[in-house]
Amino acid sequence: MNRRIRTALGVALTATLVTTAAPTPAAAHGRPPAVIALPDGFQPEGVAAAGRYAWFGSRATGEIYRADLITGAGTQLSPPTGTPSLGLKVDPRGRLFVAGGTAGDARVIDTRSGAVLARYRFAEAPTFVNDVTLTRDAAWFTDSNRPVLYRLPLGRGGALPPAEGFTTLTLTGDFQQIGTGVNLNGIVPTPDGRGLIVVQSNTGTLFRVDPATGRTTAVSVPGQTFTNGDGLLLLGRTLYVVQNRLNQVAVVELNRAGTTGVLRRIITDPAFDVPTTVATALGRLYLPNGRFSTPPTPTTPYTVVAVDRR
Repeated sequence: MNRRIRTALGVALTATLVTTAAPTPAAAHGRPPAVIALPDGFQPEGVAAAGRYAWFGSRATGEIYRADLITGAGTQLSPPTGTPSLGLKVDPRGRLFVAGGTAGDARVIDTRSGAVLARYRFAEAPTFVNDVTLTRDAAWFTDSNRPVLYRLPLGRGGALPPAEGFTTLTLTGDFQQIGTGVNLNGIVPTPDGRGLIVVQSNTGTLFRVDPATGRTTAVSVPGQTFTNGDGLLLLGRTLYVVQNRLNQVAVVELNRAGTTGVLRRIITDPAFDVPTTVATALGRLYLPNGRFSTPPTPTTPYTVVAVDRR
């Protein structure tokens, strides 16, 4: 995102909303807080970030919550929908793309007003629309219950398609749907922008997807699998793979085509409590704690953890 767009987005997002969680105090010398509180009972899943702001989706209610990463203060952007809000991505136009989980859908939300700009119904049950990534000309969504990707084409100036204007890409090749657990999960473009990379959570395998044909090939990372792989983040040729129940992030250096990679390091933090995915802002990584091993109640606390990228 260029500086002009980032500045405009930051100004636009200062509209007054109802605060739903107490601010998290910043550390000494004005450094943004390393842990940010989310509303009790929120059950976070997805995260997207731009400038000093991040957005989080609730897998329990579908609420979208916006947090100021510098002050820790937060507000409700979009009210509960009764269906999940899982993977999130924000574009330079201030639009938030939301994966709808068991609802089999996606929606696009204006980050300034919270208004729903568009809705898309991809599939009927059984379905689990889990994550989303943005490319130059499309938004791509994974479905953990089906060996497919859903594509929303973006027109001139980023124009959104009509409600039926999406396509379904069936995956072939190396990827095989296994059982009824979580299969496809996180998704990012390849470093060269010509393909897509997805992680299969229940096998720990990364796959490169040809977006024109659906042909998949396993990404070769010698000696490594990424068990419990969840959200993905690509920065240059560096791929961050969140391994939720392992409380760690694997850092993989890919080749440009995204066909091979080398594990460079593992990121852990004592504050991790089943992190689900990751976004970057202010030179750091931000990971919401899903706390899958903790029985959820209306008063269960949830947090976001910030760690250095290096």
